[in-house]
Amino acid sequence: MTCRTVTILAFAAAVTAPAGTLSAQEVPTTAPTTAPAETPGMGGVLKDLGESVGAGGAVKAVLVVTVLAVAPAIAVMVTCFTRIIVVLGLLRQALGTQQLPPNQVLFGLALFMTVVVMSPVFSNVHRDAIEPCSAGRISQAQAWDAGRGHVRGFMIAQIEQTGNTDDVYMFLSEDQAARDDLVWRDVPDVALVPAFVVSELKTAFLIGFRIFLPFVIIDMLVASGLLSMGMLMLPPALISLPFKLLLFVLADGWHLVVGTLMRSFG
Repeated sequence: MTCRTVTILAFAAAVTAPAGTLSAQEVPTTAPTTAPAETPGMGGVLKDLGESVGAGGAVKAVLVVTVLAVAPAIAVMVTCFTRIIVVLGLLRQALGTQQLPPNQVLFGLALFMTVVVMSPVFSNVHRDAIEPCSAGRISQAQAWDAGRGHVRGFMIAQIEQTGNTDDVYMFLSEDQAARDDLVWRDVPDVALVPAFVVSELKTAFLIGFRIFLPFVIIDMLVASGLLSMGMLMLPPALISLPFKLLLFVLADGWHLVVGTLMRSFG
C-alpha cells in the first residue's frame, strides 16, 4: 500500500468519526464530585424583588411622586406668591418694556419676597409640626394638623384683611353656605384655598390699577402732544417709554412697589 493510500484512509477515518468522541488522552481521569451551582437569572431576581416590595410599596411610591408633582402648585396657591407675581407682571405691562425684566428675574424676586413674607408661618410650622415629628414626640397625622393650622390661619387672615369673606361662600355647599353659625373651623380646605386665590387676585388687580394710573397719564400726554404736532406716524409708546422710565426711577419705583407689596400682608 502506497503512502498516498494510507494518507487518504486516515483522513477518511477522521472525517467519519463521531463528533463527541474523545481520545484516550482526552478523557478525564476523575469526574467532578459536585455539580456547579446554578446562577439565578435576571427574571428570578426581579420576581423576588417584586414580591418583597409588594403592592403597598408601589402605591406609596405613586403617592410620593404625585405629591412631589403637585407640591409647587400647592405652594403657589396657599402663599403670597400669587399676589406678588401678578403685581410685578402688571408693573411690567404698565412700563411697556416688553420682556424686561425677564420672567426669570420676576419669578426669582417673587419667590424671595414670598420666603420673607411667609417666614413667620414657616417658622411656626417647623416648630410645631416638623421638629416634634422628627423627634418622635408626635405622629405624622398630628404634625399634619399642626402645620395645616398655621397655613390656614395665614389664608384666613388675608381674606379678612382684604374684606373678601364673601368669596368663601362661592365654594361652599348650599347647606354650609346657608348656616348662620358658620365659623372658619367648619370651612374645608377645598373651599378655603380657591377662595384665598380669588381674594389674592382681586387684591393684586387693585394694586396693579393704582400702578397703571401714572403711566397711562404719561401715555395720554405724549399721544396728545404728537397729535397736535401732526406726527401721526410716530408711535406714542416709543416716545413715552423714556419718560415712564424716568418717572419710575426718580420716584424709586422698585422700592415703593416691593415695600408696598410686603406691607400689604400685614
